[in-house]
Amino acid sequence: MQLKNLVRTCLLFFYPVVPVLAYLVTMSLLIRNLQKTVPLRRARLRRDVETLRQIFGIKKFDLGLICVDNRRIQRINEMYRGKNMPTDVLSFPFYEDLEAGKLPGHLCREELDLGDIFLGVEYIMEQCRDESRDFHSVLPVIVAHGICHLLGYRHETEEEWTQMFQKEKHILNEFSRLTGNQQEPLTKRDGYDT
Repeated sequence: MQLKNLVRTCLLFFYPVVPVLAYLVTMSLLIRNLQKTVPLRRARLRRDVETLRQIFGIKKFDLGLICVDNRRIQRINEMYRGKNMPTDVLSFPFYEDLEAGKLPGHLCREELDLGDIFLGVEYIMEQCRDESRDFHSVLPVIVAHGICHLLGYRHETEEEWTQMFQKEKHILNEFSRLTGNQQEPLTKRDGYDT
């Protein structure tokens, strides 16, 4: 729970917006765009993330989704993972010791918080260009990966990778069925902790 406060403090350090704190406490889904490099279709992103929340069964939980540029995601990645490079997604779970796939139970309203997901949208856009993929279609895949991390899934070992891959595949198959947008997990077998 203290990590959540550190992330919010870090967020304010990188982009001093005091109202963010108030909204994080009261909204079930907060999407905050703290970058100007990549144009976002916020309505589509919100619709896709709400669909994912429904599939995961986490609609009653608060979730923060913060979109940042390469500079900010790199600083956060270095600060929390010791990796001085941009990345696509960083997840900061409210419950750090969740067993993979288990939702927190018996909670009061203030504890119905899964955590925050930082999307490195500039990095994601660069990857999409390199792979000739549609940026807005890839975002739900990356958000699904981030939500898996909030729910205790990891990919540091072969067994963890397999478990997380299966969960992502199941979620994205259901997402494809509901939206008609065919997607595959991005979790890579090599380099489990990337």
